[in-house]
Amino acid sequence: MSQSKAEIEKYLLQSLNMALNVQGETSYTNSFAVKVEDEGFYFIPRLPASYLIDEGLYQKIFIIANASLYPQYTVLKQNSAYFVPLDTEDIHTQRALFFPWFKGISKRLVIPNLTEFVQKNQEYKIPIMENLSIDYNKTVGVVVAGNSGSGKSYFLTYLLESLAKISHLIICDPKFDSPSRWAKTHHISVIHPSNNRSKSDFVSELNDSLSNVLNIIYERQEILFDNPNHEFEHLTVVIDETLALTEGVNKQIKESFLSLLSSIALLGRATRCHLLLVSQRFDYNAVPVSVREQMNVLVQIGNINSKTIQFLFPDLDPSGIVIPIGKGTGLIQVIDNEHPFQVLPLLTPTFYTEQGIL
Repeated sequence: MSQSKAEIEKYLLQSLNMALNVQGETSYTNSFAVKVEDEGFYFIPRLPASYLIDEGLYQKIFIIANASLYPQYTVLKQNSAYFVPLDTEDIHTQRALFFPWFKGISKRLVIPNLTEFVQKNQEYKIPIMENLSIDYNKTVGVVVAGNSGSGKSYFLTYLLESLAKISHLIICDPKFDSPSRWAKTHHISVIHPSNNRSKSDFVSELNDSLSNVLNIIYERQEILFDNPNHEFEHLTVVIDETLALTEGVNKQIKESFLSLLSSIALLGRATRCHLLLVSQRFDYNAVPVSVREQMNVLVQIGNINSKTIQFLFPDLDPSGIVIPIGKGTGLIQVIDNEHPFQVLPLLTPTFYTEQGIL
């Protein structure tokens, strides 16, 4: 049986009184209070106070509350202190620190038959977990990062299967690996290296395709100028192992690739032209900063620490986030008007296919 708001408030106060350690101040001395609402809880300090109301205090409260409330609630990690005003005339308690949460914990989707699941799925909605879907109409681009063996390719296969129903796909597979096998079963051509040509030649072919996508964006922009409500077919450029793509490639060709990628990322939003990029990491060698900044679905799979998340989540301190153990786990952030900007623990879907892609 779930606890009432009053019971959760009492429990949270006990947890904070025992672990917070702010100059010996507690709720018993009327130094702070907790108020629980459906969307989260408020930590209400009574000012003046002998302790600092700052980001350090916010993160301390987050760590205590997230561990105390798990698994009934998942408190959502914020990059900095989340201050809110309170509707009261009492100057001592007119502000609070807010801690948004969602009920329960992240749960993995288990899909017995991926093909059937995708066909039955709501159009343009891509389920990621039991409590999280992304709307592809509001998706600018997706980046998936993770160390080798973390489950990136498996998750990419799920995304490709989901996107094949709703988007035209242009796939680049520098390692001629699982995306190529998936594309073969779906009769989709793949840009990949071959023995009889150089790597620079291969990336040049990719640049030609990216250039064509950019021309499509320009054409669609002209149509939108006359008809702002025109709806286009989704077009997605999928690039696996982005970091490995340009290693050892002619400098001019590499610069052209990065420039084309930046242009598509910056201009594709209104014209339904998207990027889906997968890489072990997304440092400046993999993609320009401008590309990373345009992407609004950020996924980090595998080992999570301040070093591994520094490129996708540079402002995030991962301490206190309860991340499940196992393959295909990590963090996700969806930045659109349907989701708050919080970073969530991620469990990528488990699925079964008839083709034996992986």
